[in-house]
Amino acid sequence: MKRELFLRHVAQTTDNPLALEFARAEGSYLWDMEGKQYIDLIGGINVCHIGHRHPRVVEAIKNQADKYLHTMVYGEIIQSPQVDYATLLANHLPDSLNSVYFTNSGTEAVEGAMKLAKRATGRTQILAFQHAYHGSTQGSLSLLGDEFFRNAFRPLLPGVYHLRHNHFPDLDAIAADTAAVVLETIQGEAGVVAPDPAWIRALRAKCTQAGALLILDEIQCAFGRCGSLWAFEQFGIVPDILLLGKALGGGMPLGAFIADRPLMHELAHSPILGHITTFGGHPVCCAAGLAGFNALLSEDMTSGVPEKEAIFRANLSHPAIREVRSQGLMIAVEFDSFEVNKGVIDRAIGKGVFTDWFLFNAQSMRIAPPLNISTTDIIRACNLICESIH
Repeated sequence: MKRELFLRHVAQTTDNPLALEFARAEGSYLWDMEGKQYIDLIGGINVCHIGHRHPRVVEAIKNQADKYLHTMVYGEIIQSPQVDYATLLANHLPDSLNSVYFTNSGTEAVEGAMKLAKRATGRTQILAFQHAYHGSTQGSLSLLGDEFFRNAFRPLLPGVYHLRHNHFPDLDAIAADTAAVVLETIQGEAGVVAPDPAWIRALRAKCTQAGALLILDEIQCAFGRCGSLWAFEQFGIVPDILLLGKALGGGMPLGAFIADRPLMHELAHSPILGHITTFGGHPVCCAAGLAGFNALLSEDMTSGVPEKEAIFRANLSHPAIREVRSQGLMIAVEFDSFEVNKGVIDRAIGKGVFTDWFLFNAQSMRIAPPLNISTTDIIRACNLICESIH
């Protein structure tokens, strides 16, 4: 009955949704309506980095709900959860990333950053990359680097051009008319593709030389996912604008773009209200995110990521696996085709391992579990995945 109502009244994103119904979630586990347990290897697509329903997050939500919910549009009054979370984020970021604009989601953070870049530079050209994913709203979709997903929604934003990822000659396109270059620090939907360190440093230098802003999208790869708090730390660069989402809310909907205060202040004048949002930075979401970030830090979940990455790599061994790409606990397991991969995913789900595939790399299985997943569950999940390969 519930499945029928789901298909009838909840807008679908594919013709064949998974249509699993989960009764509850805790830590690294999901349970369906029949009580079957699943090891969650995707964590809500990088959202549940500290596990489902972390006690500190649940407590923070309850405490904030007892005080107030929505009071006024973002940025006009002091709301402690916003202030406290923005301060904590700034204290764990480079000095130039000190002003936080909270949004409802990652794609809204992308939209705000694009507006900020145009407003601050007075330029209109924005450069992105092939196989990039930055969200599904019109501006974010314009940046998306795959024509199959863009084509049905044209015309999109003018002045957006796509370069080849990790291709040095294309950096020459960054010029005096470039407002910003938008890059995923680690490409997610491309199937976990990391930049050549020399290339991303050259990109940073070229942006500085041309007066273009470098916008790094860490919506998927931040908060310890790659083995450091922020993925850009591993490459010795700092963006002009940082994009966050997914894990930012500790399981609640929250996004943000972060910049230096003089840069961010460009949205406050000429015209005033240059970027506004009703629900962005909702106090309950900020309270949840603040508690989640504090849990990540106090429980030192990031330090265990390299060891767990190694355990995944050691146990994902099968002749049918063509390649395992990983950046910490952001992992792609590549097969010969989407058909092979989808079959493995479906059989793994049947065995109690919940996983998925990548938009632009459909032959690869997505693995992005909570950072505090146990080594026992990692080994068990890998064994069940290998058993699902026919």
